[in-house]
Amino acid sequence: MEFATPLIPARLIRRYKRFLADVRLADGRVVTAHCANPGPMIGLAEPDTQIWLEPNDDPKKKLKFGWRLVDHENGHFTGVDTSLPNRALKAALDAHDVPHLPAYDLVRSEVKYGENSRVDFLLSGDGPDTYLEVKSVTLSRQTGLAEFPDSVTARGTKHLHALAQMVGQGHRAIMLYLVQRTDCTAMTLASDIDPAYASAFAKATAAGVAVRVQACEIDPSGVRLGEPIPFQP
Repeated sequence: MEFATPLIPARLIRRYKRFLADVRLADGRVVTAHCANPGPMIGLAEPDTQIWLEPNDDPKKKLKFGWRLVDHENGHFTGVDTSLPNRALKAALDAHDVPHLPAYDLVRSEVKYGENSRVDFLLSGDGPDTYLEVKSVTLSRQTGLAEFPDSVTARGTKHLHALAQMVGQGHRAIMLYLVQRTDCTAMTLASDIDPAYASAFAKATAAGVAVRVQACEIDPSGVRLGEPIPFQP
């Protein structure tokens, strides 16, 4: 998925109230940008971090900049907009360009399932339906290793239970982690951050929920689906 507007560089001054960030543009102006990431952004929101913003001229938007990337200034990037991977994945699903998925003819988004849940994608074709949940991964506390989650996620735990229920009903279910970091070559669970999620993950995989981890190709031009990378138990 290409960015609609060319990104511009900036330096982070501070992130606050989860969705706001004060930044300094290259010309010295200080502006407030929208941060489309409700999580703690561990290691990604330090003052003076090099970041990339997407400008907009939409009169309906109060903030004229959106924070899209962290530039690690070593050739690697992290995407901080948690909505972007799903959009990139939707495009890849429509193009049948996601490896290791069961065959499908139809892709539907946000379909109700389980108990008051909506699955990110429901893939239908020959054989059982495939329920596909997607999580954006940005945490890395060890070089080369991505981790999920970065905070306690009761919603994520609920999704794992729902996927296991779908398997029990004869469907397929896949938990897909999209790693929004170009500096990671494997992924694992942050069990110390959310033990309940780790426990639900173990039960879901034992019930037959499949796990896939997909890298993302990220630079100031856009976020695109990359190659599969291994999950480390």
